[in-house]
Amino acid sequence: MTPEQRQELMRLLGSGEEISPEWAKILFPPEKREYELVYYGKDRAEDIIADTLAVPLQPVRTFGRNGVDWHNMLIFGDNLQAMKTLLEMKKTGKLCNADGSSGVRLIYIDPPFATKQEFRGSQDQKAYQDKIVGSQFLEFLRKRLILLKELLADDGAIYVHLDWKKGHYIKTLMDEIFGERNFRNEIIVRRIRKNIREREQVKTLNYGHDVIYFYAKSDSHFISPPTKLANREGRWHAFDAPGIRSGMDYPLFGHKPPTGRHWMFSKERAQQMISVKKLKMNPKTSKPQYYIEPSEEDIRDTIWDDITASAFTSGYPTEKSEDLLKLIIEASSKSGDIVLDCFSGSGTTCAVAEKLNCRWIGIDCGKLSIYTIQKRLLNLHKGIGNKGSKLEPKPFTLYNAGLYDFSKLKELSWQDWRFFALQLFQCRDEKHRINGINFDGYRQGASVMIFNHMEIKHKEARITEETLQEIHEAVGSRVGNKVFIVAPALSFDFQQDYIDFDKVRYYALRIPYSIIHELHRREFTALKQPSDEMAVNDTIEAVGFDFIRTPELKYKTGTEKRKGDSGEYGFIKIETFKSEAVVREPFKKKGNLETLSMVMLDFNYDEELKTFDLDEVRYSDALQKEGWKVSFPLGQLGKKMMVFILDIYGNEARVLIDATAFRKRLVKKKRKKK
Repeated sequence: MTPEQRQELMRLLGSGEEISPEWAKILFPPEKREYELVYYGKDRAEDIIADTLAVPLQPVRTFGRNGVDWHNMLIFGDNLQAMKTLLEMKKTGKLCNADGSSGVRLIYIDPPFATKQEFRGSQDQKAYQDKIVGSQFLEFLRKRLILLKELLADDGAIYVHLDWKKGHYIKTLMDEIFGERNFRNEIIVRRIRKNIREREQVKTLNYGHDVIYFYAKSDSHFISPPTKLANREGRWHAFDAPGIRSGMDYPLFGHKPPTGRHWMFSKERAQQMISVKKLKMNPKTSKPQYYIEPSEEDIRDTIWDDITASAFTSGYPTEKSEDLLKLIIEASSKSGDIVLDCFSGSGTTCAVAEKLNCRWIGIDCGKLSIYTIQKRLLNLHKGIGNKGSKLEPKPFTLYNAGLYDFSKLKELSWQDWRFFALQLFQCRDEKHRINGINFDGYRQGASVMIFNHMEIKHKEARITEETLQEIHEAVGSRVGNKVFIVAPALSFDFQQDYIDFDKVRYYALRIPYSIIHELHRREFTALKQPSDEMAVNDTIEAVGFDFIRTPELKYKTGTEKRKGDSGEYGFIKIETFKSEAVVREPFKKKGNLETLSMVMLDFNYDEELKTFDLDEVRYSDALQKEGWKVSFPLGQLGKKMMVFILDIYGNEARVLIDATAFRKRLVKKKRKKK
């Protein structure tokens, strides 16, 4: 701390002014390392863990039979917050492998590469774009790596899949987080290359590979080395190997091992091999050599050029191949171990973990990802590459993390609601009374009151300034210098985030939206704003939480013929689509169709199973060009069609349409022609 900083701190303390959270880095500087990656906006690891909010996981639906100890988990929401919740589960013994050990055994992630490249869906429309670049991307990923390390079992491992552009930076970050001593391998895996033969001059060589960084959490992680096809004949090989081993330097054919080396096998084993003519003297060098049997497999090294990183089976951009994940999962985990992927995408990690009898957790903030994974898991086949006989998945549960169905929350009992509210704002559950007023717990050392809206008989009952005044008159200064009041947003009759009475500040924690101002465990402060346009990453990193609000939807159906096409087409014309989510203040009302993100289609919806089986996706930019019309061949339709229309906040409008709604119109048109 400089003399100027010390003087300024003393002034702040003397004047009673609030101290900015930025002082934490000055008062408690991070541990000095021999070297580290330095960039703007880099937070202390301790602050990242402490300030990340553990949001409750709300079960949406369980697929498969119940009655098992463990349900695999598919989580929709911000992975940082979801991982903090998983970390709380680990601390309470609820995140265990089949052998009883605590924590995740294996983590594989394929994060956004930050290369400004667009990935396109089957309709050649933009499906996903990496928008996090520079230091924002590094800190974005670093935060998640810090939580991932905490989630790992003591003998766990992590594999991070990256491309050529940011890999070297991430390697430095991982050395900081996991320790350079725990770096195991850099794996090179082939990627599908562009055809540049027709170009006369290019600026760079073709990018032919991705990199995967393999780190262990400690020295106790061992792998089962993966293999590959060899197709080689038997051969003779020198009998010595590098290193010195006790008892492995006996005389053999008049020789001892070269300096710094040892014989491959013990003296007894060598005699057995000589007797069956598998060990002999090399006629040219007179040194021992042994026979290696013909083999169909070789132990792999770090060059995986016989498989590709990508696959194109699900139609989801950035899909990774099952062959790749099979090698990783078999190498660093065993049956019953927990495998985690917090950038689940198309769900390859979840699918392969299921096939290899591992427990799994998948997290993603995209609804397209969630429904792609759901469909994939419900249509599995036993073989890698989804070949072979059908595989019934073990039970898995879909959860919401950070986006909640308020209609279900309203069905909770008061005690369950109280627990939900306390957990949501990271409050300690500890009932207490001050001057006859009941409080529910503590937050940052201050008393917390959960407003019991269920006891209110009249809907117009509100929390007003007068309500807080009455509480203050009862408790006075004995309550300390701040109090937190937690209640549904519409229960408050004032707009301020806090109201002061004397020297006591009463904070209004509104469910859902004031969590944005309440930066987890910090004092109220402004959110960090991006420094440039490319730092805008709302599609990747969610903020706080919100409640599900079903969008307002009006549409009409019809049929049409296309010029030069004999086929018959149905269409859904979206006329009105309005939605809102109070995730920031001040709230800005969005116009009609402005919040529409995508339309997902299931052409043959099974009403008995009630499971959405994603067939196609149409994105808003393409729909706008088509006049907000979703068109499709009528031959694709089953008896009923399920349509999910999503907004940019993750809310859905769901429509079940009978196929006759299209076919009747088609019959009427044909009759008119006659």
